[in-house]
Amino acid sequence: METALISPAKAAVLGIPTVIFSVLIPVIGIALFTYIMAKRVAPLIFANPDYRFDRIGERLVNVAKLWLGQWKQPRYRTAGIVHIMLFAGFIILSIRSSSLVIIGISEGFVLPGLGGTLGHIYNVLKDYAATMVLIAAFIAAYRRAVVKPARYAVPEKYGKDHTGEALFVLAMIAGLMISESLFEASAAAAAVKKGMHAEFIAPLSLGWIFKTALGSASIKVLQVTHVVSYYIHDLIFFSFLCFLPLGKHFHVITSLFNVYFMKLDKGSVKPVKWGITDEKLDELESFGVKNFEDFTWKHMLDFYSCADCGRCSDQCPANAVGRPLSPRFISIKAREYSFSHYPLKDKFKPGEPLVGSIFEEDEIWSCTTCGACEEECPVMIEYIDKIVDLRRGLVDEGNVPQSLQKPLKAIEKRGNPWGKMEKKRAEWAADKEFKAQCQVKLVEKGETADVLFFPDSISSYDDRIQEISKSTARVLKAAGIDFAILGKLEKDSGHEVRRFGEEMLFQTLKEENTANILESGAKTIVTSDPHAYNAFKKDYKGLPPVKHISEIIAEAVKSGRISLKNIDGSGKIYTYHDPCYLGRHNGMYDIPREVLDAIPGIQRVEMTKSRDRSFCCGGGGLMLFYEPVEEQRMGQLRVEMAKEAGANVIVTACPFCMVNMEDAIKTSGLEGQMEAIDLVELIDRHL
Repeated sequence: METALISPAKAAVLGIPTVIFSVLIPVIGIALFTYIMAKRVAPLIFANPDYRFDRIGERLVNVAKLWLGQWKQPRYRTAGIVHIMLFAGFIILSIRSSSLVIIGISEGFVLPGLGGTLGHIYNVLKDYAATMVLIAAFIAAYRRAVVKPARYAVPEKYGKDHTGEALFVLAMIAGLMISESLFEASAAAAAVKKGMHAEFIAPLSLGWIFKTALGSASIKVLQVTHVVSYYIHDLIFFSFLCFLPLGKHFHVITSLFNVYFMKLDKGSVKPVKWGITDEKLDELESFGVKNFEDFTWKHMLDFYSCADCGRCSDQCPANAVGRPLSPRFISIKAREYSFSHYPLKDKFKPGEPLVGSIFEEDEIWSCTTCGACEEECPVMIEYIDKIVDLRRGLVDEGNVPQSLQKPLKAIEKRGNPWGKMEKKRAEWAADKEFKAQCQVKLVEKGETADVLFFPDSISSYDDRIQEISKSTARVLKAAGIDFAILGKLEKDSGHEVRRFGEEMLFQTLKEENTANILESGAKTIVTSDPHAYNAFKKDYKGLPPVKHISEIIAEAVKSGRISLKNIDGSGKIYTYHDPCYLGRHNGMYDIPREVLDAIPGIQRVEMTKSRDRSFCCGGGGLMLFYEPVEEQRMGQLRVEMAKEAGANVIVTACPFCMVNMEDAIKTSGLEGQMEAIDLVELIDRHL
């Protein structure tokens, strides 16, 4: 079949058939790419194991939703839409780019299935896709070079700015779109000029614009344009492929796999080492991550998959208050470490301790494990497990912050971070005034009930937070629920103990609590503490079902077992603060709000940062004892957010949030203007 122009498969330059270049460019490009990838995969081979090969159906759904559907991108609207345009265009144009490689060798090649009507439809789609990608590339370049969103900035201590790399990649993307469109447009323009059948080009697309512009060009110019644009596209395509594994754009290759192997159970913490049971932890010579190879292969894949978008750090409360932690740079520094210690040319370099070389101790201890970074990441990078593993390594080396040493020893000795006597754990239930209203059964005295109320340490020992335990007990009684508490048999749930790296202490607490809970004969566990709730659901095994008190209240209200009186007419405006371990880690957003809204006459507003974007109060458990370097307290920022929303009462459902909120109100000089109250206390008031 005669064509309007000589194709790259049959053209010649100075007597040399260009098909030689059509073969050499892909062969060299693929060989170089294979070599680079082999070097990049090397550290993953030396890494610790990670079990990610289960629940295939869930993983495929995640790929379809989070990777192919780009589900999280619009959370940052402008950048998200631009990224979706680029991603969608690339997915569509990948077929065209692949076929172009073969067209340079075999003229007229068409992928199977695209030779008829479907092919014509695809050609129109890819014409508009190329146009869309070019527009998106220009917008992205403008944002990077001119707008410069704050989350893209690189503080001096973290090294060089990545704007140059981003602009270079965007230039290559634009080059691919322009060269492909010119290749097609020159052939169509030549066909028109020769009165032959011209391939249809979508109106107002980039190819259509080029075809119109080339309408007056000579056949010779069109021929040169046709061949040159083809080889420019070929060179850029394979250069782009080989450039991706050299920097932050590695995520173009790895993100698909990173999403597929993502963590499926929020709120849980990875075991010390996959394949080692809790009973055999004593056999391990070393705990946690100390050297780079101590990370799992999935966590190394995380480092490669970081797109450097800054969303994690933008949402990180520790970063917001000036603590020495920016999740984004945990990934970037580790990736650069991998690149430098597993270089493309030289031999692999010996490792060195990570903390003190690329990570600082304060950086690792500053994390509240709130999960805001993981919730925001569009490629599902994990940070909490890495932080916990690094802490395990520090604890194993004896590097525990001074402020944490005393509470940890107290937990080991007395089962609570204050070091108070075990027999005082149930003193709140023996209070005369409270006892006259509500009798609490004690398992330590041989009493039993189907429901076990587990207050945990802070709700048992802190004078202010004991009121939450009393309110919980009164609400349970009002709902007609027979319950008991362990009393002195109860130990700290160990939730934060584990997340602060003291794995063996956690295992001891878990074993004692498990034995005592099972011996109590309880069929359900109820707690008002999201940390205990999360520990029993995610860290313990073999326990009865656990419920947060908000779930019990919601059920009781719906069934009519409890009714609530009208809100007082004081004109108070309420807002609900989502605790991290009730919301982000366990997805419980609606139930506490339903409970609040069940109070007749209540006026409730939402803070800007709410639900899965809730802003951490400052952390619970051992974080109350840690003394971080920071410019401002997280709780103060959160109280300010509530004030901006028009609220004067902050309702939460976590005793630790209560402590931090009340402290923030005082230190912000807002006493008398703002109030903090726990959800169960508010319900107790309105029974």
